[in-house]
Amino acid sequence: MGPSQEEMQARVVALILDSKTEEAISVLSKWYKVSEPRLGVGVVEGKTKGVAAVYSQRRKEILAARREYLYNPFVMVHEFYHHLRSVSGKHRGTEKQADKFALEFIAAYQRMALGRS
Repeated sequence: MGPSQEEMQARVVALILDSKTEEAISVLSKWYKVSEPRLGVGVVEGKTKGVAAVYSQRRKEILAARREYLYNPFVMVHEFYHHLRSVSGKHRGTEKQADKFALEFIAAYQRMALGRS
């Protein structure tokens, strides 16, 4: 039997905090059975003001505005949510839903770190 969803969520956050974002994205992609988005650093025309990262549906890429955002679990899991919604054929989802998705991962990590499941 594989890891529980909470264990997977905690592992993804731990990997990102350990600067292993590509590995974390790979874990997420396998868990949700979707293709892996590319990761990059740069800006997307017209979407830069106060934005840490964006998901480009056309390029299937998560673009972080600055390199350090690649190591921010909230930002990376939030953008992976947009990838997940985009490749599953569903609507991209709202920012609020993406935030909630990312916060669930962080809460799982915190519970595991504190030794509570």
